[in-house]
Amino acid sequence: MLSLQLLYPNAKPTSLNTARYLSTPFLHKSFGPKTFKPLKPKSKPYSTTAIQSLLQWNRKPILAGDTPRVVVITSGKGGVGKTTTTANVGLSLARLGFSVVAIDADVGLRNLDLLLGLENRVNYTVVEVLNGDCRLDQALVRDKRWSNFELLCISKPRSKLPMGFGGKALVWVVDALKERQEGSPDFIIIDCPAGIDAGFITAITPANEAVLVTTPDITSLRDADRVTGLLECDGIRDIKMIVNRVRTDMIKGLAFEQAAWRLVEQDSMQAVMMEEEPKRGFFSFFGG
Repeated sequence: MLSLQLLYPNAKPTSLNTARYLSTPFLHKSFGPKTFKPLKPKSKPYSTTAIQSLLQWNRKPILAGDTPRVVVITSGKGGVGKTTTTANVGLSLARLGFSVVAIDADVGLRNLDLLLGLENRVNYTVVEVLNGDCRLDQALVRDKRWSNFELLCISKPRSKLPMGFGGKALVWVVDALKERQEGSPDFIIIDCPAGIDAGFITAITPANEAVLVTTPDITSLRDADRVTGLLECDGIRDIKMIVNRVRTDMIKGLAFEQAAWRLVEQDSMQAVMMEEEPKRGFFSFFGG
């Protein structure tokens, strides 16, 4: 069993070479010539520091300690245990004393409410909130076993989202959760639909962290590699990976081992492998 070390990130911002950073055409174009006066570089037009600095502009902000952590749990391939992971991580955090809001962002095929045993208590969804048919607190379903755990569903089963619903709408929902009178939750966990279509883009838009769930078959790993690239393009750098259904007695010498660790070698990725039949309970990236 491995524990996650993530309670609050302590990453320090990268020091920037200010002179060269301000001399790049990116800032000159973004803020206008009246704001910054271009400086002539002494050597190369673009230094390594300047390029690294520009990459920081595509990185979503690191959350402060008093800000809820918005984590999307995603996968490229369906049926790898993504929704089960969302339920287990959310309830584990609630048991550790954190306040959690789990958002089921799977439109028409939601299952998180079923796994949590809350399927008969979901009366309103985000769609009704956005239409003005109910308040946000009416759409939140509080778990009777853990009062600090709440579920929010995007839509009802077999329903379609209205035109114009996208990432900005989900960002509004997350911002509204942060500004609730009863206080902001410690964690907002988003159960992302499978695939990389519009539902995926909507789910990852408000997130600052991601947990990527996959299985030890080559098709799932290739999909996971593709999703990792999309997450990083969206500015999400804090990515963790869970490999489900691993048979540790058969993994040695397989091509999967090499493919998996090539994927994990990226600086932004950490991975944990889960046995097909674990002997102990579910672990969490967010607590003991």
